[in-house]
Amino acid sequence: MDTQQKLQLLSDASQYDLACSCGSNSQDRRMRGSDGAWLYPVSVPSGGNAIMLKTLMSNVCVNDCGYCPYRETVDTRRCTIGSEEMAKLFLEYQKRNNLIGLFLSSGVINTADNTMRLLNDTARILRKKYSYKGYIHLKVIPGASDAAIEDTLSLASTVSLNIETPGVNHFVKLSSQKNYLRDIIGPLKHISALTARGAKFAHVGKTTQFIVGASDETDAEIVKYATGLYDKLSLDRIYFSAYQRGLGDRRIPGENISDHSKEDIFIREHRLYQVDFLLRKYSFTANDIYFDNNGKLFQDKDPKLVWAQYHPERFPLNVNRASKTELLRVPGLGPETVRKIIAQRKTGQIRSTDDLPVRGKRHDCVKKYVVC
Repeated sequence: MDTQQKLQLLSDASQYDLACSCGSNSQDRRMRGSDGAWLYPVSVPSGGNAIMLKTLMSNVCVNDCGYCPYRETVDTRRCTIGSEEMAKLFLEYQKRNNLIGLFLSSGVINTADNTMRLLNDTARILRKKYSYKGYIHLKVIPGASDAAIEDTLSLASTVSLNIETPGVNHFVKLSSQKNYLRDIIGPLKHISALTARGAKFAHVGKTTQFIVGASDETDAEIVKYATGLYDKLSLDRIYFSAYQRGLGDRRIPGENISDHSKEDIFIREHRLYQVDFLLRKYSFTANDIYFDNNGKLFQDKDPKLVWAQYHPERFPLNVNRASKTELLRVPGLGPETVRKIIAQRKTGQIRSTDDLPVRGKRHDCVKKYVVC
C-alpha cells in the first residue's frame, strides 16, 4: 500500500475510539477529511475550536482485548506507517487543512516499548528535524517501561493511557494478556508523578479513558474511579468511549447485554460526560451524584437536575444573594452564565428572571429554581 492507502485504513481503525467524537453541532464533532482521514475538533484557550488529525500508526496488535476489532485473533487487513513517513504525512496534511496538532495511537507491535519507539520517533522527527512547535498528543501503550514513558513526556504536549475499566475484576473479562495493575495503573501513577506541580514534565497534560459498556461495570463504579483519578493522580481530563456492540469477542459481557439499544449506550456515555463536567467545573463530589438501585445514572434526566430534585430544601435560590457555588447548582446555569449573573449584580439588583442571561428551554428550567 502507498502512504495514502495506509492512512485511509488506519483512520478507519481509529474510528472505533469514540472519545471526543460526539458534539452538539457540526462544529464540535469529528468529521472525515476529503481523503478519508478523521479530523477532530479541539477547544483552544482563545475560544472556539481548531482541528486535529487523529490516527493509528499501526493496526497490527499482539493483544487480545475483547472489545477491539483489531485484536490479535481477528483476520483483517493490517499495515504500519513508519515514523518518517507519518511525520511527512502530517506536515503535508497540516498545510492543506490548517491543523492545530496530531493525535497518535497504535496497536501493539511485538512489545509495548517497540511500539512506543515508533510513536516517540515520529514526535522526535517532527520536533527536531522539522522544528514543529505545535500540539502532539501521544498514547502511552499499556506495559510501557518507565524510560519509554519519560521519552514520551519529553516530546508530547499531552499523553494518555486508557484505564479501560474501573478495576481489575472488570478488566480481566476483556483481556487475558494485559495485567491491570502492572500495565495500566503502574504507568498511570508514574505519569502522574512526573507531571506533578514542580516536576520536570509539569507542563505536559495527562488524560485517560474508560471503554464504557464492554465489561459489566456500573456507572457508580466508573464515577468512583474517576473521582479517585482526579483526586489522587491529578489527571487533567477523563474521556468515555461507548463500546459498539458487534465489534468484539462475543464472549465479553458487552456482547451479551440484550436489553440495551445502541442509543442507550450513547446516552450512558453522554450522562458520564455530564457527571465529569460536574466534578471538574461545578464543585460537585462523588457524593452529589445519584444512581438508581442498579448503580446506573438516570437516563431520562441529567445528573445535575437529579441532584436538585433530591435537594428541594436548597431552592428557590435568590439570584441576588447566592454565591457562585450555589448558582452552579441551579439546573440550566453553567459557569459562563453564572459569571454573567455575578457581573450583572454589580450594576444593580436583578428584578426578574426575564433579566437573566438565559433563554428558551434553559430559562424555563432556571426559573423553577430561583427567585429575584
